[in-house]
Amino acid sequence: MDENCIFCKIIRGDFNTDFVYENEYLVVFKDINPKAPVHLLVVPRIHVPSLNELDDKNLLGELMLGVKEAAKKVGLKSYRTQINTGKEAGQEVFHLHIHVLGK
Repeated sequence: MDENCIFCKIIRGDFNTDFVYENEYLVVFKDINPKAPVHLLVVPRIHVPSLNELDDKNLLGELMLGVKEAAKKVGLKSYRTQINTGKEAGQEVFHLHIHVLGK
């Protein structure tokens, strides 16, 4: 965990964030600045700054399964996923996360 990372703080429970879904690998919560009627963030419990630093293919698989489970839990049958990697690509929080967007 990174002491200054907002997502690490959320995972630690510093903000009493409601998790839509969680398991031993990840948490899922609503984006506070949604870009769609449903906008979820799938975030690994371990601090990984971006997709460029992820070298655990098992964690990547768990994150993608987490996308599916969270979408099902909120009733999304169709949705879009997005991973911003690096500042130039729009990454604002440097803790790997997957955006799940739907209606």
